[in-house]
This record gives sequence, C-alpha cells and structure tokens, in this order.
Amino acid sequence: MRVWVAGPEEVDAVADLMIGFRNHMERDQPSDESMRSTAAEILGDPAAEYLLAAPDGDDGAAAVCQLRYRLSIWTGAEDCWLEDLFVSDRARRSGLGRALVGAALDRARERGCRRVELDVDDDNKPAIALYESMGLSLESKPPGRNYLMGRRLP
Repeated sequence: MRVWVAGPEEVDAVADLMIGFRNHMERDQPSDESMRSTAAEILGDPAAEYLLAAPDGDDGAAAVCQLRYRLSIWTGAEDCWLEDLFVSDRARRSGLGRALVGAALDRARERGCRRVELDVDDDNKPAIALYESMGLSLESKPPGRNYLMGRRLP
C-alpha cells in the first residue's frame, strides 16, 4: 500500500473521499460543493493536512485522514488532532486504516507534536480497537477520561 501527504492538486480525491465519508454516515450536508471548497481551503492551511492511501497496485486514493495541528500552552509544542479517517468500501479490511493512523503518528512526531488526539463514537468498536492497538487510549490527558464536548453556533 501507499500513503502520502495530499497536495493542493489532489483536492478532488480528498473531497470525493470526504463526501464518501459523509454519505457513509448517512448525512446529506454539507453539500458536495461546500465540501470541495472547504477541502481546498484546508489543503492551503499550514496547520492542517490530509493523508491519502491506496492499496497495492492501485493508483487511486481509497482512504483519507485529516490532521490539524495547534500549539499547546501545556506542553509548549504542537498537538495533533486526527479529525477524520475514512476508508472507502472498496478498500475496507485492507489495512489502509492502520497505515493511515501509523502515518498520522509519524507526521505528528516529525512536527514535534507531544500529543495526538481524536474523537470516536463509543459504538464504533472496530475503530476503538484499531486506535488502542496503536497505542492511543481513552485517557489522553490523565488522570481521567476525557469527553469531547461542543456546541454549534448560529
């Protein structure tokens, strides 16, 4: 398999996979065009990147991982937020998810990040098992369990 950092010229591949992720979650928003334009903007942001992956012998990207970086006052270094990870139906169970998580950890180390965090639905047992098998835990900021909380703004 092959994993690489997406360049601006790969906006269509990134957007198509993110649209596939949206569809997989049975959502109809944001629109395809909104996702495409936002992916283009994120691809131009030095504090974010997309990783793409393809199975052996396949040139087309079949999986995507979105990473965001931010400086932490608590460590004096960047944190990496693994925001999204999606493997298309045609490539499921091929190891691309594991390869993307490994590449995300490598990218975070290369940038000097001191922590990698993500959120995952508590009913997504396969994803939780994958993340735990790669050294992530439900307690990324000990001494206790963390919860992602939020509020949408108008």
